[in-house]
Amino acid sequence: MYLIIWSMGVSMMLSMMMITMCALISKTSKKDREKLSPFECGFDPKSSARTPFSIQFFLIAVLFLIFDIEIAIMIPIILTMKWSMSKTWIMTVTTFIIILITGLYYEWNNGALEWAK
Repeated sequence: MYLIIWSMGVSMMLSMMMITMCALISKTSKKDREKLSPFECGFDPKSSARTPFSIQFFLIAVLFLIFDIEIAIMIPIILTMKWSMSKTWIMTVTTFIIILITGLYYEWNNGALEWAK
């Protein structure tokens, strides 16, 4: 019981010492209007909430998320190669990659990947 209380006390003392050292050592920053103003998502909160937003940027962000998730799905495919039958594994992976490539081709032909028109 004393060991637990002692270790809690030591850890509290160490953390308090580190907080104090950080506060003393850290460089104080000058407080100006830019640093004190709220900033969120790149938009100025004091201006109109109905400012135009680039749909092309939104589409690129959604496409990035979709392909990012697809890559996360593809990582375990390599690990399952040991345990599955090679013929079904190859068919599954090939089908998945063909679906990815056709989706990319469709987006490319529609011009969704062009940033500026």
